[in-house]
Amino acid sequence: MVPLLEIKCLSVRFPWNPNLLGRARAWVQAVRNVSFAIQPGETLGVVGESGSGKTTLARAIVGLAKPTQGEIWFDGKQLHQKRTATDRAWRSSLQMIFQDPFGSLDPRLTIEDSVAEGLDIHRRTRTSSQRRATVLKSLSEVGLNEEHSQRLPHELSGGQRQRVGIARALVLQPKLLVCDEAVSALDVSVQAQIVNLLKDLQSRRGIAYLFISHDLAVVAHLSRRIMVMYCGEVVEIGAAREVTDRPLHPYTRALVAAVPVLDVSRSRTRILLPGEIPLPLEPPSGCPFHLRCPIANAGRCRTEVPSLREIGPGRWVACHLA
Repeated sequence: MVPLLEIKCLSVRFPWNPNLLGRARAWVQAVRNVSFAIQPGETLGVVGESGSGKTTLARAIVGLAKPTQGEIWFDGKQLHQKRTATDRAWRSSLQMIFQDPFGSLDPRLTIEDSVAEGLDIHRRTRTSSQRRATVLKSLSEVGLNEEHSQRLPHELSGGQRQRVGIARALVLQPKLLVCDEAVSALDVSVQAQIVNLLKDLQSRRGIAYLFISHDLAVVAHLSRRIMVMYCGEVVEIGAAREVTDRPLHPYTRALVAAVPVLDVSRSRTRILLPGEIPLPLEPPSGCPFHLRCPIANAGRCRTEVPSLREIGPGRWVACHLA
């Protein structure tokens, strides 16, 4: 089966402290040599702490950040950075839901006009009545009604604004949604509603998700597979149950141990990692995790970068000692 989305050796870097001529004095490597694939209708969860490159990866996929290396293939076609008129039709099948539901909406536009922006850009409707009917249908799918369509963003709650963001993405009938921390800014009870809404939409529409979060519990609940990132690199990929029940990479073990459990008999021993994630401007030599790793040795871990290798069907890990 041809993957819906395939990322090949993707890297993204940004200039740091450019001089008066715009030349960078150094480069920040935000994403380094990332490869993965998503099948139609699948959810791949991406987890990692702040600074691990998750958002930069998402922005590169949808064209909001420019990759410095690698390829992005979507629905059998390679995405290029220079968009053309011929790209527009199939690029609409790849949409993004942002972390901040208020900041991603124009405060001057009504909800109807915000949701209809994609329809207007891609010229999907011919009349105003058809435009309005399409918007209302999309809003109803996310639990909003005609009354909400005439409000401004500040008149809605955080959960309602995120539903608007989902409706705005759905209105173009996408095949893949990139969800960048789509529930992290919401209350816990509202998070559950949005996650359940995404699962329901997937079952009805067959949409694929790239679901990005720092919350491993939410990712595990929604995803079929999980990809763990650290310092801009992929350190582990596998089926969600395998990653959470039998983590292989020391960083993944620490993430799993930090997830709270209700059953006291199943409580885990916390793994306290020293220090913080290294700055991308000054990455460590060798394995990027060795400065915080509880099992790192002074030889290979400090000098040699581990490659992402497959140690079982669909199970990948980047660790010398795994």
